[in-house]
Amino acid sequence: MLSEEDQFRALKLLESNPSMTQREIAVELGVSVGKAHYVVTELINLGWLKLRNFRRSDNKLGYSYLLTPTGIVEKAAVTARFLVRKQDEYEALRLEIEQLKADVADVADVPPITGRR
Repeated sequence: MLSEEDQFRALKLLESNPSMTQREIAVELGVSVGKAHYVVTELINLGWLKLRNFRRSDNKLGYSYLLTPTGIVEKAAVTARFLVRKQDEYEALRLEIEQLKADVADVADVPPITGRR
């Protein structure tokens, strides 16, 4: 099963760059070509993405990935959940930073440690 982050990143990428190769997808997502293939295949199996064949001018068969109507709806839902999770992570990190700043301020009030052991 794909993580929501994988779904989000792949759908966002393919929506804006539908004619990418799986190798290009892998580079953009920072994953192996095998993982990129898995991600694309799963999105197709979910019905969120479809693959369209077309012929390039050099007579080679090419592909284009298109979000289906269901894929567009699911991308919006995945994006909303991803945003909530990232906001929660941000808030937790902000609180941790504030605590660390307080800890440093407390330590700054303590006289420096001398060279004695």
